[in-house]
Amino acid sequence: MTWIRSNTNSLGISIKKVFPGIFRDGRVLATANLTPGLRVYGERLFHDKGGEYREWDPNRSKLGAAIVNGVREMPVKPGAVVLYLGAANGTTVSHVSDIVGPGGLVVAVEFAPRPMRDLLRLCDRRENIVPILEDARFPERYADVVAESGGADCVFEDVADSEQVRIMDANALLLKRGGRGMLALKARSIDAVSEPNKVFAQARERLEKTFNVLEQVDLEPFEKDHVLFLLEKK
Repeated sequence: MTWIRSNTNSLGISIKKVFPGIFRDGRVLATANLTPGLRVYGERLFHDKGGEYREWDPNRSKLGAAIVNGVREMPVKPGAVVLYLGAANGTTVSHVSDIVGPGGLVVAVEFAPRPMRDLLRLCDRRENIVPILEDARFPERYADVVAESGGADCVFEDVADSEQVRIMDANALLLKRGGRGMLALKARSIDAVSEPNKVFAQARERLEKTFNVLEQVDLEPFEKDHVLFLLEKK
């Protein structure tokens, strides 16, 4: 295996699959590149057994951080329909696109026009992403898009908003039976002065009205005062 790095020596590593479509060597995380030869955010590329992989930086991805920190279940998998809330400019969305592959779909919702422009450029080369400029607090505005694909296998939320829990609860209506929610919760977005662990406990109590909380993963040291909740709709 050889990393493709401009003007540097190659670096050999030994890759292992940790989840379907997700690979790792120590703290190095990677996904198989859906668009070989193309980078999204300056990440390193490497080859192994005829395939090309993209390094996945957990410092720039809460989903990546959760994997490195040991989340035990991964509902983002090949062929899945993923509703991604808070898509931003598409850094993590691009890896989700790699994972679900040509047989899957990422419905990427972003509220801000500026990052949406970057996301649209990403979608020019990735046909399995549907970009939607919309407010995730109103899932009825994009419910038809998700319904056309038979519903979401997973709702992933990374929205820095005081209503993070309510947003996940509202979008749970778009989940298939047995689907999963993944909420990257930022304590300081909900309450800037309370102890983060208290905020996490209160959020978990609210989530348990709609979901079974399967896991709670601390995202330190990649993200301060963040956890990821893995959820199963009741």
